[in-house]
Amino acid sequence: MAAPSAYEQPTLNRAWEALLAHVPTIILVWIASGVLYGLSMVVYMVISLMGVGLFSSDSAGLTVATLLGYIASTPFWLLSYLVGILFVAVPALFYENGEVVTVNAAFAELMRRPLRYLLAGVLFNLLMAIGFLFCVLPGVAIALVMPVYVNRVFNTDQSIIDALGASFQAVYRSPHGMSFVGVELLAGIVASIIAVCTCGLGALVVVPMLTFYIQNVAYHKGVIS
Repeated sequence: MAAPSAYEQPTLNRAWEALLAHVPTIILVWIASGVLYGLSMVVYMVISLMGVGLFSSDSAGLTVATLLGYIASTPFWLLSYLVGILFVAVPALFYENGEVVTVNAAFAELMRRPLRYLLAGVLFNLLMAIGFLFCVLPGVAIALVMPVYVNRVFNTDQSIIDALGASFQAVYRSPHGMSFVGVELLAGIVASIIAVCTCGLGALVVVPMLTFYIQNVAYHKGVIS
């Protein structure tokens, strides 16, 4: 059973207050994820450029250098992705436990089951990529399950596969699932408009605030119980 506040009527004001309480955590997640991603790009570029210098006239050598660049940068990219999962996980943990998720608590949870969270993310993104290859709409349908899926992965001991299946059931077969999807789509449109109108700066505030809002909506509508 989640915290009583999770089932209260969702409002943008409540989501804003939740975001304000988590500003240090969200900022550090932004920074850590960005730095790790930047390191992955630097490692890739350095190794690739070294390969260009060593094998400028050898196409096979250039291919090997590029491959090595990808391999060397992958650990940093995976760590960046793992930390980035906290953008959705922090609101899920907050509404489940009813306590502000501090920086230490967020990263302690992440390190408690890192392989589980990483594999869950890789599986979900693989399915979403396949879905987008097939007429886009299946990819969108999968993406809309993410808030519920992340909640189940972090707040239950279900296997990753069971969590994924239960999330699809909750979103697309529960009585209020489609109204939840409507809220997600509307939130996505609003976030996109604000991001475009502010050259992306508005997204730094609106996206995490709406992430808290959507988790609250999911509990309130019974999509997450």
